[in-house]
Amino acid sequence: MHRFVLTNAQWAKMQPLCLGKPTDPGRIGGDNRLFLEAVLWIARRGSPWRDLPPTFGNWNTVFKRYRDWVKAGVFKRIFDVVSDDPDMEFAMVDATIVKVHRHAQGAKGGPEIRPSVSRRAAGPPKSSR
Repeated sequence: MHRFVLTNAQWAKMQPLCLGKPTDPGRIGGDNRLFLEAVLWIARRGSPWRDLPPTFGNWNTVFKRYRDWVKAGVFKRIFDVVSDDPDMEFAMVDATIVKVHRHAQGAKGGPEIRPSVSRRAAGPPKSSR
């Protein structure tokens, strides 16, 4: 049994808006509630997708599904439905409290020290002529 962050009442509001239900055309998605819990886990911790615990499934599969839902506007619709629920305040993410992982900042292992032009010009000559 999984420990969920979403209550059953909150899930009941979100469930009809999810993609991949048995009534939807095309491929049936996996456990939508577990998928939303995975997205909330990432949002709460500010972790990169690769750090997603295996209990939520393969991180790459979850990420691809997340990207598809963003393109389809599913999260916007879910937000509109639950935004009036005061119990969902803990799930709202403010960029001022989530630290960006160093991979997302463009870090490449620290500052690169480059010799200045003047030091190169003052070096020994390359030929004796």
